[in-house]
Amino acid sequence: MAFLLHHIPDLVVTLTGVALQWLAAFLAARSKWVCQRPAIRPALFAVAFLTSGLLLFALSLQAARVSRHFPLWVVTWARSVAMAWLLGSATVFAVRFILAWLPDRPHFSPARRQVLLAARGAVLASPVVATGYAVFIQRHDLRVKEVAIPIAGLPRELDGVRLVQLSDIHLSPFLSVRELERAVDMANETRPDIALVTGDLITTAADPLDACLDRLRRLRAANGVIGCLGNHEFYAEAEDYTAERGARLGIDFLRGRSRVISLKGAALNIAGVDYQRMHSAYLQGAERLVAPGLINILLSHNPDVFPVAARQGYQLTIAGHTHGGQITVEILNQNLSIARFYTPYVYGLYRQDGAAAYVTRGIGTVGVPARLGAPPEIALIRLCAT
Repeated sequence: MAFLLHHIPDLVVTLTGVALQWLAAFLAARSKWVCQRPAIRPALFAVAFLTSGLLLFALSLQAARVSRHFPLWVVTWARSVAMAWLLGSATVFAVRFILAWLPDRPHFSPARRQVLLAARGAVLASPVVATGYAVFIQRHDLRVKEVAIPIAGLPRELDGVRLVQLSDIHLSPFLSVRELERAVDMANETRPDIALVTGDLITTAADPLDACLDRLRRLRAANGVIGCLGNHEFYAEAEDYTAERGARLGIDFLRGRSRVISLKGAALNIAGVDYQRMHSAYLQGAERLVAPGLINILLSHNPDVFPVAARQGYQLTIAGHTHGGQITVEILNQNLSIARFYTPYVYGLYRQDGAAAYVTRGIGTVGVPARLGAPPEIALIRLCAT
């Protein structure tokens, strides 16, 4: 019973998205024009579902931009139902469209016909299965992801320094305070030298920012907690408040500043910037934050800044923002997701011109409360001397 109560928002979103899909299918199938032309049903269904899904998704994005003018539940459910619809539509019609056009040859045996019908039924059920797995299982499969990053010129004293990164928390109706507390406990168990928080603490202005900061103050690291801000703090017009309250709680959000941290007889220079709007002139003035002779690490929510950061002299960029794609499918050894359409830096370790960048999947979700092929993570970054 406790499990069901905890997941009521997830159940409502999932069932609403699926119900809307099948309502549209029923209405389309019952229309006189379609009944007279059964051969065009698969194409009509595919176009109707995907077009309406994309429309709902576009409207939900627009609602997110002006979320402060709407009640929280309106924006949250609009985004979530739209993404549930889109996810289910893409899942079912990518395969159903092909199956529907398979020739029904007269020489098919009854047994083979039954197999084909069973396959079609399985495909029709696939959006429910895929969405259910993404919402109820993989979204909560939070793990610590350890990654070793060799850095040229890293002082031997800093070899093995451990940085734990929490990003894209999105504390909201779809990520509870209890889940955030669990993430903080897992981060503390890694015994990091420095804890990093790289933006998107919330999703909308109505989300519990104070509750998020209060839980993050429980982070324990030998050399403190440092962070940067994300695009959702910008959208919520909460950047100043987040930085000011964070400072009172011991979380140092670097907004165009750098901080030299001495540890193990050596020093690291860590700089942070506010959200760098996509396709803008990245990191203007950030070159002044580079400390000559030290290892320089840049915290930037948006990973697209990496090439600029490498040119400016940052040996390592640590970012989030993409959620690892959040909904991603592997085809021919390629991970495909919406994030691939707007950035080449979706997830993992990247290298360029002797510099490195790590992009984490983060913890929470945005849009639909689901993760598929991109489970949440806490990143434990270990610096290695080469």
